[in-house]
Amino acid sequence: MDACLQQSQPPVGDFDADARVDHADHRRDGRYAVRLGLADVTSIGVPLATRIVDERLANGPFTSMTDLTRRVRLTVPQVEALATARAFDCFGLSRRQALWDSGRATLESAGQLQGLVMDSTIPALPGMEPVEDTMADLWALGISPQDHPITHVRPLLDARGVLAVSTLATTEPGRVRVGGVVTHRQRPATAGGVTFLNLEDETGMLNVICSTGVWTRYRRLVRQSNALVVRGMLERRGSVVNLLADRIDLLPLAIRTPSRDFR
Repeated sequence: MDACLQQSQPPVGDFDADARVDHADHRRDGRYAVRLGLADVTSIGVPLATRIVDERLANGPFTSMTDLTRRVRLTVPQVEALATARAFDCFGLSRRQALWDSGRATLESAGQLQGLVMDSTIPALPGMEPVEDTMADLWALGISPQDHPITHVRPLLDARGVLAVSTLATTEPGRVRVGGVVTHRQRPATAGGVTFLNLEDETGMLNVICSTGVWTRYRRLVRQSNALVVRGMLERRGSVVNLLADRIDLLPLAIRTPSRDFR
């Protein structure tokens, strides 16, 4: 999350309450980017995010975690959520260090004499493994700005001959296997008996068509699993790519991901 509670003047590395688009002239690479807002962080929400931003704009940048908790009343879970979202990176704290110190920081409050709560020395904590970083992103933000869950199992998928979604545009139509997280499950009213799945990997999204027979055979697996390997016939009509499923297997992931189902 390329942002920081410390900065007060946009567009340089600051949190707003809501997400915003960073314009090209604000980026070294000249590209646009979506900058997430404080309200996107688990357990923060719009009212609290607005209070944090208003306090920063009114009385200056926050200088530490403790400075934040003295100026804006926060619970331990809220500070932990901000730490997990890497909102305290600008204070020189890693994600694990900020989580370690979040409980102590919330003991400081407005109107209390400074220094009553003793500072603690944060130990030299090991960095998170890449999969742990992705899990933390997804828990705190719902998305991972830096990585995708399937990235961590791509070597396994490659070894099993499971294709990435991006390769399907140039793959000859026929039977293929594709793996990804399930983002949607839906049954359009006009497609009697057919269920559509959307699989997403680190390269793109694929529409999977499950006939009545396939859905009946794999119903429990498809409904309960957040990631799947699907075998089926690849169909391309112009730029539209579909996979007509004939076999579905579980793709074990350490990371849980949500999906939108039958809405």
